[in-house]
Amino acid sequence: MARFYITTAIDYSNGDPHLGHAFEKIGADAIARYRRLAGDEVRFVIGMDENSQTILQPAAEAGLTPQAWVDRLAGVFADTWARLGISHDDFIRTTEPRHTRAVVEMVERIKQAGHIYRGTYEGYYCERCEAFKQEKDLVDGRCPEHPDREIAWTKEDNYFFKLSEFRDPLLKLLDDHPEFVQPTIRRNEIRNVLKEGLQDISMSRPHRIWGTPFPDDEEHAVYVWFDALINYLSAIGFPDDAYHEWWPADLHVIGKGITRFHCIMWPAMLMAADVELPRTVWAHGYINWEGRKLSKSAGAPVTLDSAVERYGPDPLRYFLLREIPWDGDGDFSWGRYDGIYNAELANDLGNLANRTLAMIHKYRDAVVPKGAGTPLDDRANAILDGYRSAMDSHLIHRGIAAAMELAGDANAYVEERAPWKQAKDESLAAELDTTLSALARALGRLAILLSPIMPVKMGELWRALGASDEPAGMAAYAALDLAGRQVDRQAVLFPKPE
Repeated sequence: MARFYITTAIDYSNGDPHLGHAFEKIGADAIARYRRLAGDEVRFVIGMDENSQTILQPAAEAGLTPQAWVDRLAGVFADTWARLGISHDDFIRTTEPRHTRAVVEMVERIKQAGHIYRGTYEGYYCERCEAFKQEKDLVDGRCPEHPDREIAWTKEDNYFFKLSEFRDPLLKLLDDHPEFVQPTIRRNEIRNVLKEGLQDISMSRPHRIWGTPFPDDEEHAVYVWFDALINYLSAIGFPDDAYHEWWPADLHVIGKGITRFHCIMWPAMLMAADVELPRTVWAHGYINWEGRKLSKSAGAPVTLDSAVERYGPDPLRYFLLREIPWDGDGDFSWGRYDGIYNAELANDLGNLANRTLAMIHKYRDAVVPKGAGTPLDDRANAILDGYRSAMDSHLIHRGIAAAMELAGDANAYVEERAPWKQAKDESLAAELDTTLSALARALGRLAILLSPIMPVKMGELWRALGASDEPAGMAAYAALDLAGRQVDRQAVLFPKPE
């Protein structure tokens, strides 16, 4: 059994979860669930970035200590991910002792290797990104990620990491292992940054109020990004030898706005500490509203709660992963969400399930009959190849499209075979058995393919087909046989709004 270690970016503890957070977690969860279906042993880690200086102000305004503030938000985020069906194996918090221990070890290793020195930094600093910015990277004098905020000129004594030394090794990494940064557009962006040259970066902040104390100098805190990236190691037991059971990570899932940290700073840190590099960093795009990035600080027109409440968690998971390409940006709108829900979930998939189960009840006393293979089975097996290719490439939206081709083929098969007519002619009993058994298999296969996307709803569909467990793995797909199962006409899978 292969192992697959997948992570997401850990979330800032400066506000409640929003739709952008959810998109990343849902997408990574779909990949993790797919890998489990494929037979892999998966470790899926998410968590909270709690050592940020940005939490001090909201905590004070709420009348809470920083620790009380991050404890409250960790609970809010954990509840949200449970509501959305995120199947993570660990929820790492950077205030945990296991994380602090890993950070101290990494800093010590990098220091011992001669890659840290003390100096003075002077330049622009975005409080929201908690990152220093070069003037050429600003847009109209502001951070492109937070154009609604002023950017501050900062001068301070810091410890520095010799990032400049890693330009050539990082370029060689991209040449030798282009899969390290995906999709291609993000790799090209990183290559261009590297070709311009790298500057040494601050890895501490002075006047420590909150954060991991810098080793041997408690007047400084470890810079939050330097601290946060190490969570991918601390979550699997670094520096104890046990971390090798899961490292290197197979996939870091992040937003495209933080590629420089993950694709330049992080691998340089690992090289400096003589730790193996992760295999792939996947940078997904943004959810837009009418062409503009959804922004909590600018006042988003859609909240995560309102999106979940519209039709429930699983339809939201489906819509986001179907509509927002995993390798690019996409738009969210209520009209588009309503249209996709009604056309694809309520009609194409939901109606197929409802009438297939109803006909098996009516014509075969609720028992799936035995029937020969059909062209619908052949199509299902052909579709599997496209689905697996898409999902193996982390192109979730294409995986969904492949699965929904099977729903379309099954609906066409119903119209072609007209089982209601076959049921009226006793001489066509065997033909009716073939029709109903093929439709039941199609539904079972759809439950398998779409279970990483809609785990709750597809679990309901699988159990309606007479099973008592969760959808079978990929190994059972081609030879799926549901004959003899007693189906259950459960509630409508995707009810249309009144």
